[in-house]
Amino acid sequence: MRYTQTTLKKLEDIFDELDYAVRYEKGSFQSGYCIVESRRVAVVNKFFDTEARINTLLDILTRIEFDPANLSDNSREQLEKWKKTTPDPE
Repeated sequence: MRYTQTTLKKLEDIFDELDYAVRYEKGSFQSGYCIVESRRVAVVNKFFDTEARINTLLDILTRIEFDPANLSDNSREQLEKWKKTTPDPE
């Protein structure tokens, strides 16, 4: 996986398709992010670099429940590709 702004944008688009807003804010998050499920918002530490933002968004995607059928074909394929190259967080 390449850690570029393009990859970050694709991940943000996936969140958009899932009706989640991604916001970059400062805060005292233990894990570097916070998920407000009732509002469908993912808040990521704004001081993270591109690689950390990408890894954080991928981690969030493993923690939220969603139906992959709700994603476009392109997003679903991209997500499957990332899952194969990203180590399991557990």
